[in-house]
Amino acid sequence: MNTFGFIGVGNMGKAMLNGVLRVYNPNQVMITDASEMLRNNVAKETGVAVAETNIELANSVKYIILAVKPQCYDEVIRSINNVVTAEKIIISLAPGITTDYIQNKFSAQVRIVRCMPNTPALIGEGMTGVSYNPKEFDLEEMDVIAQFFSSFGKFRIVDEKLLNTVTCVSGSSPAYVYMFIEALADSAVKYGMSRNDAIEFAAMTVKGAADMVLTTKEHPAVLKDRVCSPAGTTIAGVAALEENGFRHSIIAATDKCYEKCTGLK
Repeated sequence: MNTFGFIGVGNMGKAMLNGVLRVYNPNQVMITDASEMLRNNVAKETGVAVAETNIELANSVKYIILAVKPQCYDEVIRSINNVVTAEKIIISLAPGITTDYIQNKFSAQVRIVRCMPNTPALIGEGMTGVSYNPKEFDLEEMDVIAQFFSSFGKFRIVDEKLLNTVTCVSGSSPAYVYMFIEALADSAVKYGMSRNDAIEFAAMTVKGAADMVLTTKEHPAVLKDRVCSPAGTTIAGVAALEENGFRHSIIAATDKCYEKCTGLK
């Protein structure tokens, strides 16, 4: 039996798949997707097996990764309902779709791992929140789950009620960071720097600053203050950000993201 089966190999499913293949052999993985072209292209690129249908995949693997959009969950679960039994493990990526909701859609009792990864998983730098009931899994299964999520970055076990928060702070927020990099690069281009150089300077600065937070373990405010000399250039820029609602904009974006999560099933 194949170990892992991905139902859906779009952006997030493909990112996780690439991570899994750093640890597991292609013959331990199976995929399917509503797009025949996509699933065949991914199979050709990675060497994994292809299932023509969801039910074929669910029959063939132990760990079933539901890497489809939340609005597709009901249809996908109906398609595999008759073959998912207690020995199978469902790994759900969907924001806002609770464990109870998924369980109630299956006829049999199933074991569910909910998670919220992010797109940096594509390069092995993902950050994933994971939630499950350890009483439902043996030690070997928990080791496999840990190895699975470690294959594309770091993960933390969190209470399920915090997964919507994880969506806000790491699942959706790469988009905000990309916007910040783009805006910072635009500002450098405005003053004569080439586009390529501006993007590299901005992206490396974000990367380096993030590594400083993670490496030093110091509060971001402390690190910020060390860059801000009295009456200097940086504090002038910080003041302009505050005047234009920088923090408020980030918190407001998180509020909107959270509202969207809680408004899902």
